[in-house]
Amino acid sequence: MTSTPIISDSEGADALASDGGIVTIRPARPDDRGALAALYAGASRDNLLLRFFIVPGRQTISAELDSLCRPATRDRLTVVAWQAAELIGVASCVRLDHAGRAAEIAAFVADEHHGRGIGTLLLEHLAARARSVGITEFVGEMLPGNSGMLRVISDFHEHAHTRLTAGYVDLDIDLTDHAAFERAADARDRVAEQASLRPLLAPRSVAVIGAGQRHGGAGHETLRALRDYGFTGRLYAINPPGRPVCGLPAHRSVGDLPEAVDLAVVAVRADLVPAALKEAGQRGVRAAVVLSKGFGGSGPVARQRRADVLRTAREHGMRLVGPASIGVLGTDPQVRLNACLSPVRPPAGGLAVATQSGTVGIALLANAARSGCGISSFVSLGDKLDVSGNDLIAYWYDDPATQAVAFYLESFGNPRRFARTVRALGRRKPVLTLQSPRSAGPDAPGLVDALFTQAGVVRTTGIDEMLDAARALIGQPPPAGMRLGIVGNAGGLTDLAVAGAEAAGFTLVPLSRDTRRQLPRGRDNPVDLGIDATPATIASAAETVANSGEVDILLLMIVGTRANCSVGTMAALAEVVDNHPDVTVAAVLTGSNDDIQRFGTRGAPVYPQPDRAIRALAHAERYARWQRQPLGRRPDLPGIEPARARALIGQALATGAGWMPRIRAAAVLRAYGIFLVPVFAAWTGVDAVDVAERLGFPVVVRSAALPPDRPGVVRRDLTSAAAVRSAFDVVTASSPRPAGVLIQRQLAAPVELAAGIQHDPLFGSLVRLGLRGGWAGDTARLVPLTDLDAGRMWRDLPAASLSGGRRQAPLFDPADLEDLLLRLGRLAEDLPEIAELRLEPVFAGPGGMLVADARIRIAPVGAEPDATLRRLSPAVPAPVAPAAPPGKPGRPERSVRGIRRAAS
Repeated sequence: MTSTPIISDSEGADALASDGGIVTIRPARPDDRGALAALYAGASRDNLLLRFFIVPGRQTISAELDSLCRPATRDRLTVVAWQAAELIGVASCVRLDHAGRAAEIAAFVADEHHGRGIGTLLLEHLAARARSVGITEFVGEMLPGNSGMLRVISDFHEHAHTRLTAGYVDLDIDLTDHAAFERAADARDRVAEQASLRPLLAPRSVAVIGAGQRHGGAGHETLRALRDYGFTGRLYAINPPGRPVCGLPAHRSVGDLPEAVDLAVVAVRADLVPAALKEAGQRGVRAAVVLSKGFGGSGPVARQRRADVLRTAREHGMRLVGPASIGVLGTDPQVRLNACLSPVRPPAGGLAVATQSGTVGIALLANAARSGCGISSFVSLGDKLDVSGNDLIAYWYDDPATQAVAFYLESFGNPRRFARTVRALGRRKPVLTLQSPRSAGPDAPGLVDALFTQAGVVRTTGIDEMLDAARALIGQPPPAGMRLGIVGNAGGLTDLAVAGAEAAGFTLVPLSRDTRRQLPRGRDNPVDLGIDATPATIASAAETVANSGEVDILLLMIVGTRANCSVGTMAALAEVVDNHPDVTVAAVLTGSNDDIQRFGTRGAPVYPQPDRAIRALAHAERYARWQRQPLGRRPDLPGIEPARARALIGQALATGAGWMPRIRAAAVLRAYGIFLVPVFAAWTGVDAVDVAERLGFPVVVRSAALPPDRPGVVRRDLTSAAAVRSAFDVVTASSPRPAGVLIQRQLAAPVELAAGIQHDPLFGSLVRLGLRGGWAGDTARLVPLTDLDAGRMWRDLPAASLSGGRRQAPLFDPADLEDLLLRLGRLAEDLPEIAELRLEPVFAGPGGMLVADARIRIAPVGAEPDATLRRLSPAVPAPVAPAAPPGKPGRPERSVRGIRRAAS
């Protein structure tokens, strides 16, 4: 009996090779036979020998082609790599046993494409498909001299093991450690993105297509901006007449250029863009920014234009920004790239910015110039057909000029991948976001909040707030704590600063006696020296407080008047900043006409008002606190039976999606070590009384007839037989059909909670925790959930609700609640078919967690993003094949010896 075909032709993906080139990975098809034959026919003798262990003859190659081109099944999978019209690699796996989880693998890459990471990409995509059909281990053999493949395997997965046996190298790769797989894939992705986006953000040559004579035209103004900013590379203008523009010679077409340029900026009518990109691709252009509009909307014309543009870029290996972009900008003095329609050029600095909205981008650059917030690079993503936030995260991760990253995104192409990569970036550099109201869907607010919370993203609500926070984070030592010292001459303005600081959670610590002795008139924190204080007096006091070691952050409050010199004061305070590289310092300067935005060698920020300074410092402190926290781990959880739960869900889905009966929901939860308080059925009033007396009063009575999503009439606090008999009559009378009741011992505990799961096709699953009744004060985290995530969840709830007092210990054992949350998280990871799960009420007390009731709604999982795959196109994971029909399975086909290939 043969296995069921599973992989559809549409399941392909464009991905980046290690040199930044674009290849397409997809399942093999019968019509690939000719291209595969050409792949082997063009291979060198050594390459064939490493793959087959012999120099294969026609029969061997023919048998191999027969195997590779058959429809994919649960037991045999094949993927191929194409670059433009050339098939350049293939990888396959064959399950060793129909019921087993191990598969033998083989791979082959064309000689001229070795060293580009093609073999690794093939194995990544093959592994993702294999996991979807229950294959969790790759095995194979290779010749000891196959050093290239040994490097591929060691880079592919840290859990790849090799050993020399009988003259061959045996290979074993464990595919179950998703975290290890993701780490390796992300490291490869960063290398590929750096190579892929370098022509976009650090080009050696630029051509502006559509650079006409008319002032105000997008092409003309972009060319002029590039020239005026001093682009260090070669600059070309393209227009049909071939007339010079801005003093630069022009060419009639990209094909007339004397070289293949790195970057093309396209500013022509929307209907002309595909042709312009095609010509650019044929000339070897490696990246394009499309300024043209007319690609938005849901109509057929706009959809076709978008498809044409993206297809053209992919076919020619170009990275694409836009359409509807306002351009890109880079301040590196070695490049000086200003291919941007913004009229303002911001100062050079450490903040990289990506925005979907062009108008937000223009406003942000203008405010950056006004506030002195330096920019390293700026990308206007526009319609975001290709280059996305995920690509830029990978590029900026290792960019030495970028010290912080800011996003304004209206959508997430692959939120699961974004969540993981932005969290990794946040460990190295601050990530700030100005969230768009348009990004919210029906469930998006909680999901986005959970994503940003786990990733340590600095969330802001306005452009000024985001840039203020960036200035407090860039070039400054991170705040070591919440102890704030204030020094200055600002009088009543200082009082406002104190009130704002305390409201933000800062502590204005009293200074020690020794420190106060060194201050004028023994002043304490805040140290207000009066409006007449000289620059030397203010600087001396600031030096004393910074030297004391008694504050983590120093805020300098300076008011300028006609009678004092704010420039002199800030110059004196600059020496204090330079003397204390380990102290976070910011200043408020008001009442001065001097445009001072930074002071000290490191450029400590200067703000116009105390509220803006306090808010920025609060963002910096929260980020520093998050960065100091360990990441946590996914602990081993005893008593989990994923296979049993998966079978129960599969059986339930066979009868249709929707709410599971309570008895089946309880069985699924038991498979993950979550147990419900027993419920007993009674069909008559006499039976109900008998059950209640055996349980012990008080009890709860509810209908046995209603589905889980309709609780119906519930009677609580039943303390006698008469009360139970009366409740039975009321509950059954309200039921839609004749049925009995469910009776449960009424529980009590110091804290009553609600916990559950919510699944989103884009973001994945979310674990939620709140107080009983409408998720009051709820907190949430996206899976996978670590032990520290679980601890932070309950600590995010109102402390008084958990302890009876603000500073008291919780009235339950936190370990019990964290265990419950971790089990929910693992259940959500393993079974995305659980669309919604709610445990309520959960009684939390010293004796543990008692779950009184549970509701589970299930739904089939469709095409959802795979966070592990490196791919440029939208992720569509391979569907899980239906179970084979009953009967004796046929023996799965065995491949010729696995991993007999040359280095890739």
